[in-house]
Amino acid sequence: MQTFDKAFIGLERPFAWVDLDALDANIEFIAAKTKKPVRIATKSIRSTQLLRYIAERLPETAGFMTFTAAETLYLLEQGFNQLLIGYPVMEENAVKKLLFQIKAGKDITFMVDHIEQVEFLERMASGLDVVIPICIDVNVSDDYRVLYFGTKRSPLNSFEKVANFLYAIADKQVQVRGVMAYEAQVAGVPDLPDETVVSRIKSKLISQLKKRSVMQVEQAHHDTINIIRHLEDPIFINAGGSGSIESTNRLEVTEMTIGSAFLAPALFDRYDSLALQKASGFALAVVRQFDEETFVCHGGGYIASGTPGVDRLPAFYEAGRFRYLSLEGAGEVQTPIVDSQKALHIGDTVYFRHAKAGELCERFPMLHAVRGDVRIGTYTTYRGDGQCFL
Repeated sequence: MQTFDKAFIGLERPFAWVDLDALDANIEFIAAKTKKPVRIATKSIRSTQLLRYIAERLPETAGFMTFTAAETLYLLEQGFNQLLIGYPVMEENAVKKLLFQIKAGKDITFMVDHIEQVEFLERMASGLDVVIPICIDVNVSDDYRVLYFGTKRSPLNSFEKVANFLYAIADKQVQVRGVMAYEAQVAGVPDLPDETVVSRIKSKLISQLKKRSVMQVEQAHHDTINIIRHLEDPIFINAGGSGSIESTNRLEVTEMTIGSAFLAPALFDRYDSLALQKASGFALAVVRQFDEETFVCHGGGYIASGTPGVDRLPAFYEAGRFRYLSLEGAGEVQTPIVDSQKALHIGDTVYFRHAKAGELCERFPMLHAVRGDVRIGTYTTYRGDGQCFL
């Protein structure tokens, strides 16, 4: 890592970094692979400066998918627009302020999948002469009775439920502006296993399930969209995720949501359809040496959300050289690692990549930007701007 060491010389560790050459390559890859306008998932970026950087370099965007009402309000204050809140929200104060922004002409859409969410929005809009834009979240997970392959989020998992929901909100103070059908069982599940035996066995099953699911999602998506179009006339149809670009291209959508693929976190090394470059991570200082091959870094416990497992640990930038101790892993304030080259020294720097994308930014106030072996500035994160949403 001589290139990084030269670029980041003199920086206090730990720090987070973004490789702009790698980011540019990932943006170009996504632009070439996607056949629809891209809606950028803000949860995977969490930096207004990087969101603008990415949006300016994509040939066509559909706006941004946000993750809370408060974050959406903050982005509006920073000059962003075309904001689809990707999840149902119940933040009263922020929602009321967003409704005033809609009344003033801002492009904001709320996500719903239950009548109670619609009724909540109506209560927040009491006294306002405003029609509330909504997007209906349709569940296209696969239920095999003995195995549920997908996410248990939206209850709208059948044509009948979607139709009944549309009838139930027909007289409400809302306008169906969009439909989202997120194929999480394709987009959010890696193709390749990690190093464990159980994972290798599980991976074979998942590979078959994903192939079958791609075909089923395509048919379910087509049929569901036809039902909705029969009753409503949505402006946009959203689907996708970084892990399902190829299959989403075949769907009847007007836009595709992409987020993690821009920064290429470690989990995305295990997607066989993504040729991405390592674009972000963090650096720790070596502060102890236990023996000739075991060294201790200061910090490192930046574990990703999701089902606990080795795949949620930060990955080493130099794959194959380092490994964690099985009984310690990545620690809250210190992380022992084994260096197969036995070449580390106290004071050296070890570079890591977070398993997921945006969560890293909750730990650091800024990302130090590098091109080649030259550090060219910083990009503040939400946390660095004094914001904390989830």
